[in-house]
Amino acid sequence: MASTTVDTSAPSGPPEGATNPLALERQVCFALAVASRSVIGVYRPVLERLGLTHPQYLVMLALWEQSPLSVTDVGRLLQLDLATASPLIKRLEGLGLVDRRRDPADERTLRVTLTDAGRALREEALSVPVTVMERLDLTLEDVQALHAALIPLIAKSRAASAAG
Repeated sequence: MASTTVDTSAPSGPPEGATNPLALERQVCFALAVASRSVIGVYRPVLERLGLTHPQYLVMLALWEQSPLSVTDVGRLLQLDLATASPLIKRLEGLGLVDRRRDPADERTLRVTLTDAGRALREEALSVPVTVMERLDLTLEDVQALHAALIPLIAKSRAASAAG
């Protein structure tokens, strides 16, 4: 029986000077995942003071921009499926921030409307973006540049997903 030996003196990666296309630190998906988790982690204690989770905050942002919205419209705006958007909205209703009612024009459609408490919470939430920017040590210009870079990336990734 032949014995197998492993040469441990040779480097296991690419030759010195070559770029490793599979290096974790070079992966856009890894950087985006870590950035997303990290930034949402900065939001968490700020939003806890409002009694909201980050996904609930996103729903409220959509409704503060336009209310009423159908559950379907909330899902579309936040790019969530109905099975994800519905429980979020139901929890916000339980908190007394929104009402869900059937649309009289189309009984199949659930309309989501801000309550007085939901509208009042907007005033408290006005400090959230500034607080998060301060905690991240970002200027308005930094945030605008980051946003400007992410929007085309989101559009390109949607197009790539649609193409299969």
